[in-house]
Amino acid sequence: MKNNKYLKIIKIKPINFNLKSELEKEAILNSYKIFLKTCNFNFQILIQSNKEDLSNHFSQIINNLNQEEKNIQEISNKYINYIKELNNNKKSSSKNYYIIINYENKNNENIDIDSYATEDLNNKYFKIKDCLSRCGNTAIDILDKKQIIKIIFSFINTRIYFNNN
Repeated sequence: MKNNKYLKIIKIKPINFNLKSELEKEAILNSYKIFLKTCNFNFQILIQSNKEDLSNHFSQIINNLNQEEKNIQEISNKYINYIKELNNNKKSSSKNYYIIINYENKNNENIDIDSYATEDLNNKYFKIKDCLSRCGNTAIDILDKKQIIKIIFSFINTRIYFNNN
């Protein structure tokens, strides 16, 4: 980025905390506390909600309706309407979780900044990955520049939209 800033975006695959036992929940929370204490550098947590496209799901149901009895067709139609209502009310969405870490060269020394920044960001990434794996999460390094731009663009546009309304 500009001004000798470097970013790394890490996608986090979450666990379903609600399905865990009380003992597992306590262990996960303790691991998360360790994560927060261990990562003694700045990072941002980004959560993006996306409305689900359920058109394929609906078309499969509609295709199967022709073969069903009348009462099954009624139930299926009610189901489709219910899911559409949930989706329209944004109660049905997928969420993506990201951690954004950065490196900024404040010294402007004549060192190989690219390799130094890469090493710093990779060290932070592996620390995050290790700590979050203890919580049961998977951390994936986003390397595709198009995907990185898409994530950042989506985040910035969402913030602009909310600030203008």
